[in-house]
Amino acid sequence: MMSKLFDETSSSGGNAVRNALLVAAGVGVATLAGYGIYKLALKYLENVPPKEWRRVGEITDLHVYPIKSCGSVRVSEINCSNLGPRIALLRDRIFMVVQSDGSFITGRGHPSLVMVQPRFDENHETMTLSAPGMMDISVDVKRLLSVEPVKASVWGQTVTAVDCGEEVARWLSRFILSEDFGLRLMFYPLDYPTRDVREKNKIHLKLTARDSGALHDATSYMLLSEASVTDVNSRLEKPVTAVQYRPNMVVKGPGAFEEDDWKWIKIGETIYKNVKPCTR
Repeated sequence: MMSKLFDETSSSGGNAVRNALLVAAGVGVATLAGYGIYKLALKYLENVPPKEWRRVGEITDLHVYPIKSCGSVRVSEINCSNLGPRIALLRDRIFMVVQSDGSFITGRGHPSLVMVQPRFDENHETMTLSAPGMMDISVDVKRLLSVEPVKASVWGQTVTAVDCGEEVARWLSRFILSEDFGLRLMFYPLDYPTRDVREKNKIHLKLTARDSGALHDATSYMLLSEASVTDVNSRLEKPVTAVQYRPNMVVKGPGAFEEDDWKWIKIGETIYKNVKPCTR
């Protein structure tokens, strides 16, 4: 799982991902006088991107997951922000489904949630939801930006959120619970992360609060290689697809699980730092 570090251009709108994938070519640490100085230099270098890169592959698929645990929106390019991938108001993990007590639900406890498929209009301002046996329903995302926010909770951490209204709440309740009430859809209206690193993730020392994204579990980006999925499938009776691991970026070129060891990743003009593995 990755953190966007910076863009090598000054564009304020974020950089669109290009398909070339590069990783650090390998930068050594010069011998320094004194172990203390060495440790300080090492810490500094760990947070400074390299100047030399080698090409290891290319991007083959891009996905944005607007609702936690629901379907992906496949795109041909994304803008890379500190909050995660985005195209206008199509952003990653900016919606979540919550119960009456405010606690959010995921596909782990409610598997039918993964069958909810979002899509966006060409202006990326309106989201339409589809699900088996249900009539489509639309959510005006742009309107939500003018609604008074409330407080919600993600993994015990308080976040600012906007309630998306009764109509979509009833739609979700009927599909997932077979009831008229019980679930609501919440929207994250901010353009920046607000949560600290979750307590369980503090063992990953590279993680910082700026990596927490919108309503993400841990970080705002996730990358996976095709070879890793192929390797897993060689040991499964029923094969899985890359999307079942919910990556934002799927790459081809590297061998299975090579991406686990990359420290720095450059895609287009955007540089990412590998801050933790994904438990999926």
